[in-house]
Amino acid sequence: MSDNNSSGGIGVFGLLAIVFITLKLTGVISWSWWLITSPLWGGFAFLLVILVFVLLFAGVVTLLTK
Repeated sequence: MSDNNSSGGIGVFGLLAIVFITLKLTGVISWSWWLITSPLWGGFAFLLVILVFVLLFAGVVTLLTK
């Protein structure tokens, strides 16, 4: 028997995206599509910001140790 604990569910951000898209298509909200789809690309943007901060920190450390 395999002991696989992954749920395979949709997740919070996927559910939030579905809710936003449904509200947009039914006319309840009039937000831009960038905001509607933000739960779909928000995780990637968060990781990108962390990467930029890590690279900046590494650059500052390199400059200070010379």
